[in-house]
Amino acid sequence: MDPNAAPADKPEILYLSRGDVASVGGDRSDLYVRALDEALQQHALGRTVQPLKPYLRTQGKAGHIADRIIAMPAHVGDPGMSGLKWIGSKHDNPARTGRERASAVIVLNDPATNYPVAIMEGGLISAWRTAAVTALAARHLARPGFTDVALVGCGVIGSTQIAALLQQFGGIGTVHLYDTRGDAAEALAARLAAEHPNLGVVVAESAEQAVRAGDVVVPCTVTDSPYIEADWLKPGSFLANVSIMDVHKEVFLAADKVVVDDWEQSNREKKVINQLVLEGRFSREALHAELGEILAGTRPGREDDGERIVLNPMGMAVEDIACAAEVYRRALAAGAGTRLDLY
Repeated sequence: MDPNAAPADKPEILYLSRGDVASVGGDRSDLYVRALDEALQQHALGRTVQPLKPYLRTQGKAGHIADRIIAMPAHVGDPGMSGLKWIGSKHDNPARTGRERASAVIVLNDPATNYPVAIMEGGLISAWRTAAVTALAARHLARPGFTDVALVGCGVIGSTQIAALLQQFGGIGTVHLYDTRGDAAEALAARLAAEHPNLGVVVAESAEQAVRAGDVVVPCTVTDSPYIEADWLKPGSFLANVSIMDVHKEVFLAADKVVVDDWEQSNREKKVINQLVLEGRFSREALHAELGEILAGTRPGREDDGERIVLNPMGMAVEDIACAAEVYRRALAAGAGTRLDLY
């Protein structure tokens, strides 16, 4: 066969821009919450394939913790979809270039042939799937009827977290915001006040002040130095440790329950849980559950209003590919996107 000859079926790739993704519901939480509920349960039951994700760090140990490109491959479903998220991050992009910190593309492959069938902007999907994990977990891990949310870090990821929580929980009364860049917190506060006239919005003077007020606490920063203390978390609080490095080790040790999205992903890269394991102070046996186990009903979620519960969501390729596959299906149905010849 001539390697330069195109086959009769002329394989195509569907390209979806950020606008295309948004046009089929990719700019709201509902799509992601539904896709993730099923995908995380499948993952807990061992019905997904997910190699450990490699980190490309061009500056090695001398670089900032948030400066990296990560390859995240996974297969979800039967026959399902295979794919890869390729996500880059530079911590100083907003200040230095005016661009978002993170950028991403997602490639989907048909598992029947392993041919690529779609490539799409992944930054929007990545932000919303991260927020949807928090919202989905809060259904099971937050105190029922919670009213106060604390957000530390008011960038794209943080603002999307708040948006998803407000979409999924109608009883939120007050949002407490803090950012080391005061203008970022003030800008998000103004936007929330305009979009939600009945919502209380407080710009806190410190991270501690915000965290102490939160029933649900969500750090979304690029820090490499822990700052959240165990005694900042009030009884009954739920901490979604989105940016991973914000909490001191004692937070995990003092929590009534620690939940992760995936144990193997969490116990690596010298992140806080991995440090505790290496020190002999935490283990798989000490972990309460993976989130998918709770969603599947094989492990309990919150059992007491006074429990302090910590979710450590490293972020999984299974989540991205499940959500991207749903975006792809919707785009095909709606005729969205641009078809590109592969050859």
